[in-house]
Amino acid sequence: MIYRVLALILLVLFSTYTVYTMSISEQSLLNFGYQLISSPDTAQVVIDLYVMALLAMIWMYQDLKGRGETLLHWLPYALLTLVFVSAGPLLYLVLRPHKGESDSELHEEQVKQTSRER
Repeated sequence: MIYRVLALILLVLFSTYTVYTMSISEQSLLNFGYQLISSPDTAQVVIDLYVMALLAMIWMYQDLKGRGETLLHWLPYALLTLVFVSAGPLLYLVLRPHKGESDSELHEEQVKQTSRER
């Protein structure tokens, strides 16, 4: 449970900083990315970052697949990861069901718990 709180804090801080940075930036996100990959030293950092993003996307896909979810559940996280890298996995960690529970299983458990209380 602590990882959810930590992921939420990081997501809020990172998102806030990203919005702030983009609002004061004098160039588009695409121009900034192009500028980064035009130099070998910064290109190496960008490539390394996207290798980690790809690994995170594979992990999220495998985790969702193991929970019986479809590709449509994975797609928003993947798109967010491709654009903002760490925001996708952080959001996934915040919203991810507990181990062994899919969204439908959580709903079924809530229905059972409500019926027991009556």
